[in-house]
Amino acid sequence: MIQDLKTISILGCGWLGIPLAEKLIKNGFKVKGSTTKTEKLTLLESKSIKPYLLNLNPEIDKEKVLDFFESDILIIDIPPKIALNGLDFHVKQIESLLPFIEQSTIKTVIFTSSTSIYAETNQEVFEENASELAHSVLWKVEQLLKIINKNLIVLRLAGLMGYDRIPAKYFAGKKGLTFGETPVNYLHQDDAVGIICALIEQKCTSNIFNAVAPIHPNRREIYLKNCSDLGFEIPEFIDAGPQNFKVVNGDKLVKTLNYNFIFKNPLDFYYEK
Repeated sequence: MIQDLKTISILGCGWLGIPLAEKLIKNGFKVKGSTTKTEKLTLLESKSIKPYLLNLNPEIDKEKVLDFFESDILIIDIPPKIALNGLDFHVKQIESLLPFIEQSTIKTVIFTSSTSIYAETNQEVFEENASELAHSVLWKVEQLLKIINKNLIVLRLAGLMGYDRIPAKYFAGKKGLTFGETPVNYLHQDDAVGIICALIEQKCTSNIFNAVAPIHPNRREIYLKNCSDLGFEIPEFIDAGPQNFKVVNGDKLVKTLNYNFIFKNPLDFYYEK
């Protein structure tokens, strides 16, 4: 339990944001949370999260946003949704936030980026290997946030899995899959929550971190185990020759935070069907 009650605003209380808020509240923080859905306001309130209905289309409603930014820490956890909104929409969303962040009481900003910012170079990749070519939107957003005069932590999350997010569920019964031998870069929801809490508790200063489970089994192993454990139809893999891949290295975060993973190996991830 922290001695001084601090306020944290989570922009985007979704699949990761809600369990993160619950953990932070348990740890003694006051949490404000935003959603784009009116029906979720009651849910947030029932979890002791102060709810805000905030939409970035791509600009944000000034009247509704001012109190939301009266916090010590801001966690930005909104996905780009490129397929729905196009390439530039997410960049404009973040641009619209910058003046509010700059003029607020916020001291630290944590931005949940993604390891998709790394190109598939068929080798191990580190924080300094981020490529604009791999994910131009996230690259631009990271550069934008560096402009603000705040303590900025960029957390590049690997593929988030756990509970109802089950890798094999999305490929059950599929035929002709060619990527069975490629290594995965996954992170369990519980570890994503644990890592963000550790960054806050340890008062981490401006930095960029990869957040990924340290063991990288291949997709075939993951899918077959999911199917065996949870009863999905087994997909069919074919040999189509070498496939491009990357192995994301997360040693920097582990060493900085002395973080111990709850789930080191994606083969051991906990799921609920």
